[in-house]
Amino acid sequence: MVKCSICGSTIQELFLEKIKGTVLHKPGSKKQYPICFECQKKWLTKEELLQQLR
Repeated sequence: MVKCSICGSTIQELFLEKIKGTVLHKPGSKKQYPICFECQKKWLTKEELLQQLR
């Protein structure tokens, strides 16, 4: 199970273990940050999502 990097809730998985959400990368970093669908609704741009990361 994957957890959201912003709110910490579990993210639902679809067919073949794909997550229902998105994965962000910080510029210059290869680390992946999964983001849930609800957090995507709250913060619409990539810059706003990156500011909210824990």
